[in-house]
Amino acid sequence: MKKRFTDEQIIGFLREVEAGMQVKDLCWLHGFSKASYYLWRSKFGGVSVPKADRLKDLETENARLKKLLAEQVLENEFIKEVLQENGECTGPVRTDAAHEG
Repeated sequence: MKKRFTDEQIIGFLREVEAGMQVKDLCWLHGFSKASYYLWRSKFGGVSVPKADRLKDLETENARLKKLLAEQVLENEFIKEVLQENGECTGPVRTDAAHEG
């Protein structure tokens, strides 16, 4: 999905409605739907531009960390399967951290 408007533009649209413009007029003027406006309002309502930038950075970092976690879990499952096929492991795989006091 291609993003047509920047976060700064979206926050500007929200400010226009706060200043008194009707939602339907704003949507018609800039060419987006009311559904988009209300979605943006739920995400960016009361947020300044620097906070929106920070939110975007945090969302990107969160997505990166989720991907890393998924890859690590997949790798651990693969290692467990290989060890069980080789008969080297009959129970759960233990790490060095589990043995430390």
